Amino acid sequence: MLFVKLAAGGPLTAQLSDAIRARLRMQASPRHVPAVILAVPDIPYTYNMKKVESAVANIINGKPVVNRDALVNPETLADFEALLPALQSE
Repeated sequence: MLFVKLAAGGPLTAQLSDAIRARLRMQASPRHVPAVILAVPDIPYTYNMKKVESAVANIINGKPVVNRDALVNPETLADFEALLPALQSE
């Protein structure tokens, strides 16, 4: 699963998803190609500007997110929580 933040809030088209998959396949390996690519408005970051993958993983796995106060933009977690029903149906 890959979450992408698109420049200028553009749409995630099938063509762009295919291009992302092709680039990952060529520059990394087929093992790195995600089954699902989803666009999100923003990615959660700490005050040190590190991406917070653990909070997103907790949301996807139905676990509580701890230490939301450590995030610069904790409101972004709501976007991932809103995607949860769609992710569970796949």
